[in-house]
Amino acid sequence: MTEVSVAVKPRRAVPEPARGGHRSTKRSRREARAAYLFLAPWFVGLLVITIGPIFASLYLSFTDYSLLEEAKWIGFDNYIKMFTEDDRFLNSLQVTTVYVIVSVPLQLAFALALALVLDRGLRGLSFYRSIFYLPSLLGGSVAIAILWRKVFGADGLVNAVLAMFGIEGPGWVGHPDYALGTLILLHVWTFGAPMIIFLAGLRQIPSSYYEAASVDGAGKWRQFKSITIPLLTPIIFFNLVLELIKSFQSFTQAFIVSGGKGGPADSTLFYTLYLYLEGFKNYDMGYAAAMAWVLLLIIAGLTGVNFLASKYWVFYGDTK
Repeated sequence: MTEVSVAVKPRRAVPEPARGGHRSTKRSRREARAAYLFLAPWFVGLLVITIGPIFASLYLSFTDYSLLEEAKWIGFDNYIKMFTEDDRFLNSLQVTTVYVIVSVPLQLAFALALALVLDRGLRGLSFYRSIFYLPSLLGGSVAIAILWRKVFGADGLVNAVLAMFGIEGPGWVGHPDYALGTLILLHVWTFGAPMIIFLAGLRQIPSSYYEAASVDGAGKWRQFKSITIPLLTPIIFFNLVLELIKSFQSFTQAFIVSGGKGGPADSTLFYTLYLYLEGFKNYDMGYAAAMAWVLLLIIAGLTGVNFLASKYWVFYGDTK
């Protein structure tokens, strides 16, 4: 009889449970609890200082609330009053819009021009970079706003310089035609932060691109237009969004220069300044809360439009 051999596959060894697995699980849970414990103050702050007031202001925007009396629900009356009865609200919105449209492009253009100059490799670059960044740190302060009011006053430094050439200058901050211009100039002067960001972006552009363009006969302007600007569009977009948001929230400069009234003739009545006057001068906190939410929607809408439009002019590598 022929013997038939049958191959029997060896059984796969079943791995034994790792020793200490239960202990490692307990340790990870203990570490997670410790992490949440350390994060607890931040979560409490987020809830109490940020999320809570946000929803409270949303509720108050639908009420008649004077800080001294109990809030009364009035529905959309505050919002209707804003756009149909309050001329100062519409004027503040117009003043702020003009301020943003004029000051933001001028500031970014000046910051980019200065960044191009510094990118040429000046000696003591770190010193100049620090000096030029100072206006961004100081420009929003009360001290600079007071100094600005003095410089552009009737007896200020600007008129003193003009008098040397036989020119009698007006009281710039006290004239309705020029007061807003002085605040725009102050905003342009705070060019330091976008300049530093532009300078960092310029340092990331390979020099080989410019060398190849020079070999092809492209001049400086052509290189700037065809190489610098396209490769710098993400930085321009970033600075544009930041400065747009910051400009709509400008308050200190207008408050100090105008003496807290938005004058003369409401020519410097910024949106945030009028919001402050309604909430803390007229004690109409419900109306001020409604104004705050309208401002939030305006900023969010413009930011969204910028992001949607960015695909047509912002270049990321080989794509738009």
